[in-house]
Amino acid sequence: MTELHKGPRGQRRGRGARERILDAAQNLFREQGINNTGMNQLCEVANVSKHTAYQHFTSKDELITEHLRQQDPGTMPEVFDRADLTPRERLLAAFEKPATSTPGGTRLCPFIEAAVEITDPEHPARILAREYKKSVAARLTETAREAGAVDPELLGEQLALLLDGASVRTRTLGTDTDPTAAGIAATLIEHAIPETAPPRPRDSAGEMPRA
Repeated sequence: MTELHKGPRGQRRGRGARERILDAAQNLFREQGINNTGMNQLCEVANVSKHTAYQHFTSKDELITEHLRQQDPGTMPEVFDRADLTPRERLLAAFEKPATSTPGGTRLCPFIEAAVEITDPEHPARILAREYKKSVAARLTETAREAGAVDPELLGEQLALLLDGASVRTRTLGTDTDPTAAGIAATLIEHAIPETAPPRPRDSAGEMPRA
């Protein structure tokens, strides 16, 4: 398990407490899970009092939800917003291993982790995780449409399922399954998008024209 460091002493109050709490939550939730992390331990790692923690987050549930919001607020902008790549290349880039991935590539997607650990389907974090996964599939579908896919909705759902499956299998086995997932994605894309299909242009507002 990665050693978790406490925040600097003498910074219990004032600016930076919120960031330290979120950093501690990210590390602890990743290393030992959401349900196994209590507020006492989280406050100790963040070097804040419980009073300060509850000034920033009214409950652990609110902290979990904000933790998820911080993970990927733009829905993979490092992939989908890259102007230097063609739409087909952006689809493939979704399966490239992030430069910030943990050693061994064993970190589970935090949205999947929250959905697994939190049983209440109406919990704000569960709702956020569900909406995030829908947004990933939507962006994959939009990019597949730009690339000229015959059935962009189907390809988007296939690639979204592949991303999530690779994340879970990597965490379960403790081995890097990204190269295998990338190979499968390339095959799916090759069959779904004719090589001669021209990318569909966006309009001046950045939207795809309606058929």
